[in-house]
Formats: sequence, structure tokens, C-alpha cells
Amino acid sequence: MSQSEQNVEEQSVTTSSSEPVDAEAETVVEAAADTPPEPSLDLIFEILKNSRRREVIKYLRERGERVSLSDLAEHVAAVENGITTAELSSSQRKRVYVGLYQCHLPKMDDIGVVEFNQNRGHIELTDQAVHFEKYLDHAEAGPSRRWYQYYGGVSIVGVLVLALSVFAPVPGWAVMAMLALVVGIAGATSALHWAAENSDD
Repeated sequence: MSQSEQNVEEQSVTTSSSEPVDAEAETVVEAAADTPPEPSLDLIFEILKNSRRREVIKYLRERGERVSLSDLAEHVAAVENGITTAELSSSQRKRVYVGLYQCHLPKMDDIGVVEFNQNRGHIELTDQAVHFEKYLDHAEAGPSRRWYQYYGGVSIVGVLVLALSVFAPVPGWAVMAMLALVVGIAGATSALHWAAENSDD
């Protein structure tokens, strides 16, 4: 390379390096660096499927500050029992306190939605919470499951089978098969109800 060509190349490099950096591009890059990566939907729904964990996020969001485990447990226990914190019994407090301390808060801390200091008993939301909050209101707005409708439906089917066996010429084996089906549906509904109730503990 000749001396003149080398001088031209050096001048080109110097000119390009001295060009002003786009301020808007810098802002976008910085904002992207400050925003925590969004967890997978599986993790988000794993947390939000439990009513106790949803209540933890709601309470921390409303308070907007670090809270103590005892205050959090009292609030969640009062919500679950439909009473005020002053009306709570010691067993109601303890049950929720232990559940939060041993199960829910460590899990939420591992995923990153809260920061849980077990030694001091302090809990606060992290920057990751924003990814959970946008699904939280939708989860709370969902219709509750009306189990009495399911049991009523099973009862109606049972009455129809009984009426069919009395007023229609149906073979005995067919009646027994239909009754067995009704009993099976009732048992499955009860098992589903039990599983749904216990998934919130």
C-alpha cells in the first residue's frame, strides 16, 4: 500500500470514529439493558395459578415497599378466611405463615418475582414482577368455578336414569351400566373439586 493510500484510510477511520453517536439508539440500548428478561409463560402461570401467590403479588404491589412476613401472612390469612386481621385465630395465622415461609415465598424467590430474606423475614417485589402483574389482573378476573352446578348436573343425570329404569322397558344390565356411569362421574367431579381446593394451599 502506498503512503498516500495509507493516509486516506487513516483519515477515513478517524472521521468515522469521530461521528456523533445517535442518542436515541443509546437510550434504547440502555432501556433494554435495564429491563429484566421476561420469564417463560410456564413459570408465570406456575406462580399465578395459586391464589395465595397471587395475593402475595397483589399485596406487595399495593404496599409498594418491603413488608414483613408476619404482616403478609396476616393479610393473606384474612383474605382466605373472609375476615379482618383482628379476627384471625393463631392457628389461621400459623397455617398461612408456615405455607408462605416453607413453600410459596422460596419458590417465588427462586423464580425471581420476589426477594425473600428468610433470616430477617422481609419480602419485596423485584423488577421481574412487572412480567407477572400484566397477567395478574386477568387471572383474578376469571370466573370462579361453580361446583354446585357440576353436582346438580350429576344429580339430574341420576334422576333421569332412575326414571328411565322405572317407566321404560330398559334391560337391567343397561340400567346398571348407566348408574355406574353416574357414580363414576360423581366420583370424578369430587376428586377434581378436592384437587382444585388443595392446589391453593
